Amino acid sequence: MTAIHRQHHNEAMITMLVIAVILHALLILGVSFELPPPPPQATQPSLDVILVPTPKQETPPERADFMAQQSQQGGAEKAGRARPKATPTQPALKKSEKPSVERVRSGARAPEKQQQPEVVTTKSKTRKQAPVAKKAPVKARQKPDITQLLSSTRQEIARLTAELDRNSEYASQRPRHKSINASTKEYRYAAYLEAWRKKVERVGNLNYPDEAKRKKLYGDLLLHVSLRADGSVKQIRVVRSSGHKILDDAAVRIVRLASPFAPFPAEIRKEVDILDITRTWQFLSSNRLFSGK
Repeated sequence: MTAIHRQHHNEAMITMLVIAVILHALLILGVSFELPPPPPQATQPSLDVILVPTPKQETPPERADFMAQQSQQGGAEKAGRARPKATPTQPALKKSEKPSVERVRSGARAPEKQQQPEVVTTKSKTRKQAPVAKKAPVKARQKPDITQLLSSTRQEIARLTAELDRNSEYASQRPRHKSINASTKEYRYAAYLEAWRKKVERVGNLNYPDEAKRKKLYGDLLLHVSLRADGSVKQIRVVRSSGHKILDDAAVRIVRLASPFAPFPAEIRKEVDILDITRTWQFLSSNRLFSGK
């Protein structure tokens, strides 16, 4: 009996031990450790950088007609020379100069008199009335004179008319420009441009630069020439260089040698005061001058 009892006791101990191991395993495996999340990092404020281009400095005119807050170059280039003859309309009067007809006839009302409050003082249980200040007599407003109103209106009209005349005279002083090139198809301008090109080519071939021949310099350049109505040269400017200063200077010199050119025909004079010609000039390897596009 003792052996059997011991066997049962051992089995119970083994069973309890297995259960304890299982419980401890579940307890250990079920518990986990987790680190707290890191605090959010503060975002740095962004900095926006805006690049503003430097405004192009314009060359001030040599002889300015008026002083203004900003440049007026490029305006009213196509305005005519004739002064406007239309009679300007009557301008609106200012608020202070625009009276009402009823007010002129009836006159202005005098302001109503305001009542002065009575001031009462007490002394030794006796009530006395304070003296009331005497009111100054109110002068009646004088009625506006019709003659003065008409005179101020005439002065305003005269001022506006003079200003209109000055503006029209200033606009008529601006020369009328016309730009032409090799692709111009209008007959009156194309015919004049062709005659101008032939004369420059003929003079250029007769006065071809000797230094360019010796150094064998060739190339093409874009030249801008401004002509007045009488055929004289107002300005010569190299728009695109040939890469050789000798050729650029030779092209400018050839145009000056060929001037003056023929005056503008009558149909061109009616529309244009300054003719802007832009052409490509080529110094060829055969030592000849040729005008392309």
